[in-house]
Amino acid sequence: MQPCDCTERHDPRRVVLTGGPGAGKTAVLELIRLFFCVHVRTLPESASIVFGGRFPRNGREAIRQAAQRAIFHVQRELEATEDADSAAIVLCDRGTVDGSAYWVGPGDLFTAVGTTRERELSRYHGVIHLRTPSSPDDYPSDNPLRIESWEEASAIDGRIAAAWAGHPRYREVAATRDFLTKAARALAILRDEVPECCRRHVKPFLWDHVAADST
Repeated sequence: MQPCDCTERHDPRRVVLTGGPGAGKTAVLELIRLFFCVHVRTLPESASIVFGGRFPRNGREAIRQAAQRAIFHVQRELEATEDADSAAIVLCDRGTVDGSAYWVGPGDLFTAVGTTRERELSRYHGVIHLRTPSSPDDYPSDNPLRIESWEEASAIDGRIAAAWAGHPRYREVAATRDFLTKAARALAILRDEVPECCRRHVKPFLWDHVAADST
């Protein structure tokens, strides 16, 4: 994170970075940590915490539902820590709504955890959705926690889009063969979300790349 001479107490905005498997969230988050100031706070992905901690993971409906309930509650508690720092943006690696795209079997995630989709949507100021690669040739398979095939990843990505549909500040970043273009578009969206006092500290990573690509 870049230093920032802003000493204001910010009213934090909670922004979600989401996307289907293989969409490039991890790489984009690393770029955000590198090029944005300390007032953009990033939270880890709750699913990685849960599954990295060896939570059972198999095809049984009961197990998969239990995993999504666990991920939801870990996500909520991660977000509850946002007041600990003077953050302007709290960037969430997925949000509580994402779990509904992974829910299987009877019922739904929101009922299972005692909330509603509308209530969860309203908790986030903005949503940046990185789309999963549109070709299996562009789908990365080097993440040991990723078990989905390209076809499965594409289906999940579509369900994620449906889950966040209707959010007033939903922004989609289409899949591109050139990942730098995709990353630059995502960073440009986030840059527009940070307050002016912090925006001037954002390093000009790929803005020229975005401008050239859009002409």
